Amino acid sequence: MEEGKKNSEPLAPVDEAEGFEHFAFKADPGQEPLRVDKFLMNRIENASRNKIQQAAKSGAIKVNGSAVKPNYKVKPDDLVKVVFSYPPHENLLVPEALPLDIVFEDDDLVIVNKNAGMVVHPGHGNYTGTLINGLLHHFEQLPINSSNRPGLVHRIDKDTSGLLVVAKTDVAMAALAKQFHDKTASRKYTALVWGNVQENEGTVEGHIGRNPKNRLQMMVFPDGSAGKNGITHYSVIERLGYVTLIECRLETGRTHQIRAHMKSIGHTLFNDARYGGDALLKGTTFTKYKQFVQNCFRILPRQALHAQTLGFQHPTQNKWLDFEAPIPEDMSVAIDKWRNYAQHKQF
Repeated sequence: MEEGKKNSEPLAPVDEAEGFEHFAFKADPGQEPLRVDKFLMNRIENASRNKIQQAAKSGAIKVNGSAVKPNYKVKPDDLVKVVFSYPPHENLLVPEALPLDIVFEDDDLVIVNKNAGMVVHPGHGNYTGTLINGLLHHFEQLPINSSNRPGLVHRIDKDTSGLLVVAKTDVAMAALAKQFHDKTASRKYTALVWGNVQENEGTVEGHIGRNPKNRLQMMVFPDGSAGKNGITHYSVIERLGYVTLIECRLETGRTHQIRAHMKSIGHTLFNDARYGGDALLKGTTFTKYKQFVQNCFRILPRQALHAQTLGFQHPTQNKWLDFEAPIPEDMSVAIDKWRNYAQHKQF
């Protein structure tokens, strides 16, 4: 059986008062022998192999209760626990004077246009400089959600830009969370994907869960054997030869939903390194073309995904709110380059 097949979700990353961050994973019954450092690298985001090896050398990685070395081979049903030192939990929520693009604010909520590269909430490897750190500097108090994250109703990935709504009161948090749960909130993303999307519009539906071979990546399980159902509606905005500019409307909000869904139909997001979009997936073998694509990668050093519109019912006022954030410069410049390239080529 392949490594990780039927592997359960990580038991938990748990923040504890002693000042350490704990992770626990149980290997599945068909686990093939695999070094514990590689096993953990596929499961803990932003953890380098060097840091994992140092943790093992210090006795911080335990399998079935016993400390192991980095070359220990994980076996079926092994319980692997790892402890990373990090600033005490209360320090994770220190207010920081960070620049925030606040689009709208009232007594109940705030709309933020998040820059690509900013992590939404503190976690392993990202203890400072997050959106929450910045929000706590701007607002004295924010309600705490069920995951102990102040104000958050939803989130977007670190390297995705665009709109987020943040609740300022418990009433607003409950009302907004219900809208996202009930799928009545509206979210549209603009994405640049590899390949010529044949249909002008379509829907991708399929269960999304963690890739058993790479726990940092999500994948689609068409048979519904794992994960949770996700629905993404897409429409073509512009065909640019070897890439296509599309709009995606989320009906559900699964982790990496657009990234996993588009990859599943053969249209990985442009320069999405985690999903293979940072390779030349479509086009010619000509050197000039390769140089052109590499130049686009340098201009847009992240996945080409922007949360452009956001709509919902105001939590205390009887009115619908709509917001839109323009495509950021890095993405718009890359799109313009593809547009110019497509105008001078025949496909």
